[in-house]
Amino acid sequence: MHIVLSKQSSDPIYEQIRLQLKQAILRGELASGEQLPSIRALARELEVSVITTKKAYESLEAEQFVESIAGKGTYVAELNPDAIRTKQIIKIKQDIAQIVESAQVIDLTLPELLEMMEETFQQESQKDT
Repeated sequence: MHIVLSKQSSDPIYEQIRLQLKQAILRGELASGEQLPSIRALARELEVSVITTKKAYESLEAEQFVESIAGKGTYVAELNPDAIRTKQIIKIKQDIAQIVESAQVIDLTLPELLEMMEETFQQESQKDT
């Protein structure tokens, strides 16, 4: 598992860690039941505060992507692909609602918004290749 942090990112460090771990879990790079590095070990490896890694792990646990066992560590949770997809769709809908709200404030039309979405989708798709 390789986590890359960017000080130039607008996302807080804990969020960058959370997102990269979540993506690794969703892609199957981290398997169900696999133990994650300890909070301290990951903090040391990434040269960040223990509080930062703890916050990332707590967020992942709240989303049910990992489970912590006292005295043993943090493990990738057993994941139901349909449940994960449903959760992701709900999250995307919430994000879209916020975007639509922001667009309406500046009187952005639906075609303009859709054009921006399509452009962004294409750019993000190219990053993965």
